[in-house]
Amino acid sequence: MSDPPAFSPDEREVLARHLTDPDGPVFALTDLPEVVKGALFARYSRYGGSLKRLFLDEFAADLDAEDPAGRADRLYARVFSDYGDDSVAQLGGAHVALEEVSNLVTKRLEWGRLAAYLEQSTRYLPYDVKPDGRYRYHRDVEVMAGPHAVAYERELDAIFDTYAELLPRMLDWVRARWPRETSTSEPAYRSATRAKAFDLLRGLLPAATTSNLGMFASGQAYEALLLRLQADELAESRALGDRLLVELRRVIPAFLTRVDLPERGGVWAEYLRTTREQTRARAEQFVGHPPVDPVAPVTLTDWWPRDPVDAEVALVTAALYPHLQLSEPQLEAEVRRWSAERRAEVLRAYVGERANRRHKPGRAFERVWYRFEVLGDYGGFRDLQRHRMLTIEWQQLTPAHGYDTPPELEEAGVADRWHEALARSAALYERLRPDHPAAAQYAVCFAYRVRYSMQFNARAAMQLIELRSTPQGHPQYRRVVQAMHRAIGEVAGHRAVAEAMVHVDHGASDLERLAAEQAAERRRAARS
Repeated sequence: MSDPPAFSPDEREVLARHLTDPDGPVFALTDLPEVVKGALFARYSRYGGSLKRLFLDEFAADLDAEDPAGRADRLYARVFSDYGDDSVAQLGGAHVALEEVSNLVTKRLEWGRLAAYLEQSTRYLPYDVKPDGRYRYHRDVEVMAGPHAVAYERELDAIFDTYAELLPRMLDWVRARWPRETSTSEPAYRSATRAKAFDLLRGLLPAATTSNLGMFASGQAYEALLLRLQADELAESRALGDRLLVELRRVIPAFLTRVDLPERGGVWAEYLRTTREQTRARAEQFVGHPPVDPVAPVTLTDWWPRDPVDAEVALVTAALYPHLQLSEPQLEAEVRRWSAERRAEVLRAYVGERANRRHKPGRAFERVWYRFEVLGDYGGFRDLQRHRMLTIEWQQLTPAHGYDTPPELEEAGVADRWHEALARSAALYERLRPDHPAAAQYAVCFAYRVRYSMQFNARAAMQLIELRSTPQGHPQYRRVVQAMHRAIGEVAGHRAVAEAMVHVDHGASDLERLAAEQAAERRRAARS
């Protein structure tokens, strides 16, 4: 490694303010506008010296100016113009809070893979409160301006009234059904039983229920999100996109110069809108609305390789490839001649001893893939949809596929109130649908089933299935991923893949959050 360049005392002082280590070859940038950091790296890719010298010579002086980001903005404009290099928009990002967003639109926000999201949980927060005297649900501007406004609020208020009425009753029932053991602390027990009661009733919450979302993304990811929101059929999405663009331009303006230019972002958004509408029209024209065949809740619709031996050969070839100098076809032919036991020995070495679910084998497991179709409740879909290392598509939310009723509600004697509220949801949907086909989805409660497909490779499947099958998970999505695991081994015949997922939990759990709350309590005690 070359010797570090010499800096004057004044230069070292400047570097120390903005670099975590002004002397070493590895350092982080601090206390700089996002656009300055991004522009610095954009310039760095075409600069022959160190980043420190580049920063001192071309950026540091501007930091004392009234507008330190001004030069960075101009550099970004030149990079886009001269080089057409969109990748520089990946070099800066922003943290954004999006509050009181419906659960329909949070799924639009979380579509992008290259971003991080954290959403309010229905498991930990009750929705029986009335901030400003109104329940927390979205009131669509187009619905509220039309003939169904009174019915919309009346029916959703009634559904929330039922939720609020049943919540204390279910909490009392849960605590009577699973009394606290002497070995369980009161705080852990209280948290676990609250989560259980919230979980049992979350199916009553309509898709209009609002949530708060924290998000971090690069400028490029935000640009793609804003274009999707502009093109969306929900007025809420379009209005949210407009507000988001205003706020992002306060912190990363240079990253978003193209979003609302008619010849750039305008054309892109129109493309998304037009292709959606044209494809929907063809679906109506060529398919229409034939009777819907009954299906299982989870179906493995396709996978590759179809032959289990081919799958093993693909995995072993990919596992060995980095350690040899052979071409892939030559190595694959060699592996195919081996016995099943020899291939299994390689896979055992590659998977290793997985002490916990975070110990995942390498990218050889990305050679095989699976596509599942799921017909499950919207509440479980919300949780599974957030996994970004997959391809997911979902159909519109309707009451047409029916709903499941947790058996605990029957035991507690409140199932009649549950059914009554869900019938209100379906009736409101049918009332809204002729005039507001997209916004009618707001009326549909989480308990109703939605149809969606998920495609992922075996490595992503391992992460998803092991995480979502843990005992503290919600019963609805636990059943989905447990069925996926069984199908990988039994339907696809990829037993080596299924056996590598040693942290899949197929058991049942009563107080799902109790063990997790007790573990958190132990960690807090250890820290103190």
